[in-house]
Amino acid sequence: QVQLVESGGGLVQAGGSLRLSCGASGRTFSRYNMGWLRQAPGNEREFVAAISSSGSTTYYADSVKGRFTISRDNAKNMVYLQMSSLKPEDTAVYYCAANWGAVVTKSSRYDYWGQGTQVTVSS
Repeated sequence: QVQLVESGGGLVQAGGSLRLSCGASGRTFSRYNMGWLRQAPGNEREFVAAISSSGSTTYYADSVKGRFTISRDNAKNMVYLQMSSLKPEDTAVYYCAANWGAVVTKSSRYDYWGQGTQVTVSS
């Protein structure tokens, strides 16, 4: 099992930057692919970014490509989401998630979830 805890959310002005962190428990963290997903009020949870277990491959939603960067440090059991050029439409609760096997973008395919961290971007 993997337990995930996100941090780093907050209030930022449009155009600003924020880095989210996700700490994982367990000795098998390096075997899991990791993802960031988000959910705005009234919307379904949507894929943001994913990274393979080794960190060699990354995937991004078109809406964040070029602005967000996902990375991981397997030695520290950490995954990060660096967000730049933030827009009001990026406002959401951001979740860290883990899955075994192939890297996935559908939220239903993730096995473990954190509690989420709120990101609010003011215009």
